[in-house]
Amino acid sequence: MKLVRFYSLMLIAILGLSISGFAQKTESDIRNMLEERDVEIKKLLGPEGSDYTDAQREELKQIINGVIDFEAMSMQALEGTYDTLSEASRNEFVDLFSTIVSDNSLKKLDIYRATVRYNTIGIDGDEATVETMVYLDDVRTPVDYKMSFEDGEWVIVDMSIDDVSTVDTYYGQFSRIIKKRGFDSLMESLRKRAARDK
Repeated sequence: MKLVRFYSLMLIAILGLSISGFAQKTESDIRNMLEERDVEIKKLLGPEGSDYTDAQREELKQIINGVIDFEAMSMQALEGTYDTLSEASRNEFVDLFSTIVSDNSLKKLDIYRATVRYNTIGIDGDEATVETMVYLDDVRTPVDYKMSFEDGEWVIVDMSIDDVSTVDTYYGQFSRIIKKRGFDSLMESLRKRAARDK
C-alpha cells in the first residue's frame, strides 16, 4: 500500500510540473507556466468519472510525462552501473524505465484532479528547486522537485515526496536486484513489467 501511495503521489507531482515550450528562467515565469499547465490538464480530464478516448489518454500521457528527463533519472537511479553499460544497454534501460513510468501514469487519472499549491521556487543558474504542497482526499503531502533548464525548457530530474527522493527509491530497488542477481536480471524484470503494463 505504501508503494502504491508513493507512485500515486509521484504522478500527482508530475502533473504539477508539466512544462512545455520555451521557458524563461525567472520564478514568476515558472510559476505561471506551472499553473497554466495544471489548468490545461484538468480541462482535458473533464468532470470526475468521465470516459476517455484513446486519443485523450495518449494526449494526457504525453503532457504528464513529457517534462521528465528520463535519461538523467536513469543515470542517477543506476548510479555507477550506468557508466559501465554499452550504449545499446543504456538506451534500452532508459526506454524501459520511461515506458513503465509513462504507463503507470494513466492507471488512476482521477489523482490528477488533486490541488497543487506552490510554496517556493528557487533558481540557481540552470537548476531550480520547487517546493509544493499537494492536497488529495484531505491529506496534505509536501512534494519537492529538482529541475534543470535544458534546450529552452525546464525538466524534472528528481522529486521528493515526504522527503523521500524518487531517484533514491529507484536506486534502492535496482541496486538490490543488481547486487543479488546482476544487471541482466534487472533488465529481464523490467522487460516483463513493461510488457505487462501495456
